[in-house]
Amino acid sequence: MVNSQSVLATEMEKVTKKVPVLYDLDDLFYTEIEKRPVEVISERDMRIPMNLRPGGYFGYYEPDGGDLGVGSGPDWQKGVINTNHFKIGIQWTKKAEWGTDSTQKAVINTFRELMSKAMPEFRKQSDNQCHTAGNGVIGVVSTSGAGPGGTTELKLNTDGYEIRLLRFGQRVNFYNSTMATQKTVNPSKIVYYDVNTAIIRILPAVAGLVGGDVIVPEGLNGPTPTGLFGIPYHISNSSVGLWLGYDRATTPEIRANGVDAGGAALALPFPRLAINLIGDRVGINERTKLQARMHPCQVQAYEDLGQLVSIIQKQASDEALNLYFSDNIRMAGAPVKQDYSNDKKRIDIMKMETWGRAELHPAGFYEVDGRRIFEMRGASGGVATSQIFYIVASWNLYTDNPAAQSYIYNLAVPTGYIPA
Repeated sequence: MVNSQSVLATEMEKVTKKVPVLYDLDDLFYTEIEKRPVEVISERDMRIPMNLRPGGYFGYYEPDGGDLGVGSGPDWQKGVINTNHFKIGIQWTKKAEWGTDSTQKAVINTFRELMSKAMPEFRKQSDNQCHTAGNGVIGVVSTSGAGPGGTTELKLNTDGYEIRLLRFGQRVNFYNSTMATQKTVNPSKIVYYDVNTAIIRILPAVAGLVGGDVIVPEGLNGPTPTGLFGIPYHISNSSVGLWLGYDRATTPEIRANGVDAGGAALALPFPRLAINLIGDRVGINERTKLQARMHPCQVQAYEDLGQLVSIIQKQASDEALNLYFSDNIRMAGAPVKQDYSNDKKRIDIMKMETWGRAELHPAGFYEVDGRRIFEMRGASGGVATSQIFYIVASWNLYTDNPAAQSYIYNLAVPTGYIPA
């Protein structure tokens, strides 16, 4: 008897031509900052001049032969910034290229797919760095243990980013919580990545990781490495450390404004206070053209407040039911910008016209004498049947007026958004 197994080898294989992407490529802040002015710089630090403090001796005087005294002037100072150097390497084998180089062989062309996906991935990784605090930290370990297949399994649910700034297949280094001690000699690779549980697994395994240890991309090495000056670096009310060369402890003018929610849920006074703190510092005119950037979980918290005071007026006609608000949302007058890459526990209120980029080299292919694709080398020193190309960029992020920025931090995260 001929059954289905007997004729299986003769049956035509059907492969759908649609290849869905099962991971995010959001680069919302990076896209926005690209629209801001770029200052092309050399290898030397760029100076950012600032009118730090007012001047002039104001007072009363006696016009009947009195002494007017002496005067003074405003205090102009400068911040200094240099660039970070970023790369992404894309490698493939000749066999993979030959096996997909026509529609008769495969539904995708390996070479074309790699070329088309490389820049979006580079942009996504660059966007992730925009959410770091100048030290390159893209994850904080909550717990560590042995995983299957000789991996180390890590859960990251301590901060509001969880594993959002990490990527499957990314190679990373580990530091202790103070970043004084590097715990990896060579990078480990993320071989398992689960957003819903905030769990990753790495190979090679790394012994001795504990809660509070931090994760940085490969290429950052040595004590207290320096990464991109991202949003949390510039929008911080900390009085510890440096900002573009200024001592935060002795220069309060360069600190941003902050509202500590103390672990409470979003409440209406928080955004109003955050914006009014800007006005207290730089005047009412600087409170304009602000935007409030936040994770959609805080948009839900804000929407919950609105639903409590909403009244639905049902018309006589047949209407569709929608108990939610549209995306046209404002918070204390500032348009709301939703971004899944934002810290779930904070809201950043930003004046985008004060932001810019210092750029040594724009994003593009790494080239040598016009070549963009390079062959790999085998163990013998001969050519390997594998090729590679790189996308590189050298730049940094800055604002010339941190006093015009504000943020709400230590917010409670609505139920369901933090993995148990």
